[in-house]
Amino acid sequence: MAIHVIVVEDDSRLRSGLVEIINSDPGCACVGSFGSGEDALARAPALKPQVAVMDINLPGMDGIECVRQLSGRLPALQIVMLTVYQDTNNLFRALAAGAHGYLVKPARARDLLAAIRDIHRGGAPMTSALARKVVDAFRSQAPLTRPPANAAQPAFSDSDELAAREKEVLDLLAQGFSYKEIADKLNVAFATVHTYVLRIYKKLHVRSKNAAVARWLGYQPGE
Repeated sequence: MAIHVIVVEDDSRLRSGLVEIINSDPGCACVGSFGSGEDALARAPALKPQVAVMDINLPGMDGIECVRQLSGRLPALQIVMLTVYQDTNNLFRALAAGAHGYLVKPARARDLLAAIRDIHRGGAPMTSALARKVVDAFRSQAPLTRPPANAAQPAFSDSDELAAREKEVLDLLAQGFSYKEIADKLNVAFATVHTYVLRIYKKLHVRSKNAAVARWLGYQPGE
């Protein structure tokens, strides 16, 4: 069954091009395209999309606020940002709002389609240059090893609610390990790791692995 995709992009020519690219793949179908965040919020929920391709620089409500509100209305929606912005501030803001992937314009058709398929499978597509910025930012904010028992806790208010094993899982996610690798390291089932991650999302009030890791390593939305 084709992946149902929506596009939120204010440039009409680019929006039409994205729709054409998505519909050129038999595994994808663009079920809606919108020129503003307000329009997307009003019309997208009824379309039940599975993936959204979202610009940041939109008229009126920006793409990051649209991500935040759209994620609240469609919790299962997977959102990949497609934007000219490459700075870590916009990257982290988007991830904290609920985005699951981040690509920089202009993206090749094959890269966009690969990102849609990846994010639909539960991945977090991102260009290598952006991934390096994320890693560098994380390293500058906190060590990638578990904090000692007497060390200050990472900067999020919900840290005391996390169980010891959930903190271990977060540490390993921050180091880039996959769910399967974490399961092997902790000697637990893959499904158990998935359960831990869902609990972490709920406790930290986030909707993606990247947002959870960002909070664990010290980033706070709005800073």
